[in-house]
Amino acid sequence: MRFMKLRLSPEEFDLIVRNAISSIPWEIRKYLDNIVILVKERPTSQLIEELNLPPGEEPLGFFWGPSLMGHSFFSTLEYPNTIFIFQRPLEAMCRNREDLEREIRITVIHEIGHYLGMSEEEIEKLGYG
Repeated sequence: MRFMKLRLSPEEFDLIVRNAISSIPWEIRKYLDNIVILVKERPTSQLIEELNLPPGEEPLGFFWGPSLMGHSFFSTLEYPNTIFIFQRPLEAMCRNREDLEREIRITVIHEIGHYLGMSEEEIEKLGYG
C-alpha cells in the first residue's frame, strides 16, 4: 500500500527510531546492550533476493545474527548482532508522521523479537507482525 510520499530527513527519522527504542519497557530494553540498531535508506537487492520477496516489496526491518537464545558467552562474532531499520520502505507505507511513528515502533519491536529468539508466528500473535 503506497500513499503520498512522506519524506523525513535522516536526522528526523533517527530521532523517531530512538524514541521508539526508548518507549520499549526496560524488561526488554535491557537485552539490547550488545546489539547495534542501524537505520539504512533501503535494503540491499541481495537481502531482498535472499528473503524471496515478490518484485516491488521491501522489508521494513531485518535482524542479522544469532538470537539471544542461540548466542553463547564464549561465542565470538566477527560482526555484532544488528537490527536494520529501512527508512524509505517505512515512509512509503505511511500516510503521515503519526502512522510512521507507529510503524517504526512495531518494526523495532518485531526485530527485537527475532533477536530474543521469537518466530514470525510468535511475533504476529503479540500484534507486531
